[in-house]
Amino acid sequence: MDLTGLRRYTPEAVTRARREAAVLAPVIERGGEAHLLFTKRAAHLGEHPGQMSFPGGGREPIDRTLTDTALREADEEVGMRPDEVDVVGRLDDTRTSSAYRIRPFVGVAPDREYVPDESEVAEIAVLPVSGLTDPANYETERRVGHPEYGDHRVHFFHVDGYTVWGVTGRMVVQLLERTTDWRAPEEVDRVVGADAELPI
Repeated sequence: MDLTGLRRYTPEAVTRARREAAVLAPVIERGGEAHLLFTKRAAHLGEHPGQMSFPGGGREPIDRTLTDTALREADEEVGMRPDEVDVVGRLDDTRTSSAYRIRPFVGVAPDREYVPDESEVAEIAVLPVSGLTDPANYETERRVGHPEYGDHRVHFFHVDGYTVWGVTGRMVVQLLERTTDWRAPEEVDRVVGADAELPI
């Protein structure tokens, strides 16, 4: 995983949004191999319960920048201190159906034990990049006729018993395509209706 290009990359920005949010995609070297740290959202949360995500959340008045938001949220959710993260760049902004603008930052963090805040995080999963880029662990589908998104593509990464998909899956696709030789295939595995059951 080569992160040097992220320092020079100029991401696409969403300029209008009702609310701002930021996430941190933490890169951890473990056993000589790059890993990404994810959180599994607590089941009682109102939005996206049980889904895999990067640490993050909405911007607060105390945050001078969205970088501050991402680092503060990582500290609150898993105990990753801002002073131990080297932010190397960011990915394209993402707009959600709830009018959020999410700005993803990528940072290198130490390999140590992180502790989930049980009010928000059910589990912490540190997944190997080699597993995320393994074609056997990836599938994709096109969902047609969604009332808000229209026809759109959904990515699924199945690694070590976890499934990363949705907005986080889109972020992982861009991160992998910018830092590894992996590319999402042009053809989808299937085309389904907007209300089809999710394969997770």
